[in-house]
Amino acid sequence: MPLRFRLPPPQWRPGIRPATRPLQLLALASLFLVSAPLVRLTLNAFYRPVLFREAPPIGSTPVASPQLASPTEGLRPDPIDFSTEELRALNRRFGVHGPQPKLAQLFTEGLDSLQPLRTHTLEKIVELDPVILAESRRQHINPMLVAAVLFDELQHAKPGENTRLAAQSGLFSTHGPAQLSLGEMVKQGLLSPDATQAELDQARLELLDPERSVALLVGKFARLSKDLGLPRKRTLMASTSHRDAKGLATLAYLHNGKLDYPGRILRYMQDPELHALIYGRRNRQVSPLI
Repeated sequence: MPLRFRLPPPQWRPGIRPATRPLQLLALASLFLVSAPLVRLTLNAFYRPVLFREAPPIGSTPVASPQLASPTEGLRPDPIDFSTEELRALNRRFGVHGPQPKLAQLFTEGLDSLQPLRTHTLEKIVELDPVILAESRRQHINPMLVAAVLFDELQHAKPGENTRLAAQSGLFSTHGPAQLSLGEMVKQGLLSPDATQAELDQARLELLDPERSVALLVGKFARLSKDLGLPRKRTLMASTSHRDAKGLATLAYLHNGKLDYPGRILRYMQDPELHALIYGRRNRQVSPLI
């Protein structure tokens, strides 16, 4: 007869007894729920995402191996952020200032929220649209930069400052829609440094003329672009190049001289309604009686 083996009684088998198995499983599940957050925190403490610098442009010095970068490096930088070295260089060459006081900034934001004032300002931009496009195209200046500066200056103009009486009174140093000074006309070679009083009075009247003011503003940006070494054979486009956006921000900064001004101008350049006024096609309405 073949030998038959019998299993030992359950209480003699090694391992977990059937009667205690549910309790052991419950204990293991509780241990897992408690330890899982601790394991996750431990992994987060030792693991950090590694960022690498962007690949250098074609023609630049190649990088032998990727270098570790800071968490913010590699992202698209903000064009309105000027380093300390940049501010010192601009101050040394052109003379610039810090941001305007907080109270003045709040006042500016309050004016921007007034819809009737905004509508009135946009109507003035519409009237200047042809000369903005013509002068900007002639000197390869972004027309949205010109329109944004004009919008800001017209929006925040002081009552009565652009009148002939105010210009001849000598109370204001800048005149016209673009808020330019006689010094800008001297820098563009349009006014002699030792001009007579009659020539100064005539120059102030030129600054008050809207179309003349736009032409001088475009000329100012062309002059500054040349001094900064910016491209002169094409129009700077903030949406396609960070370098172009930085150049536009610098031009806005040098126009006003306040550190918070470039951010406001770049924001106006992205305004859909202002953008439509400059680049949109406006068909002349024909009378239904014709």
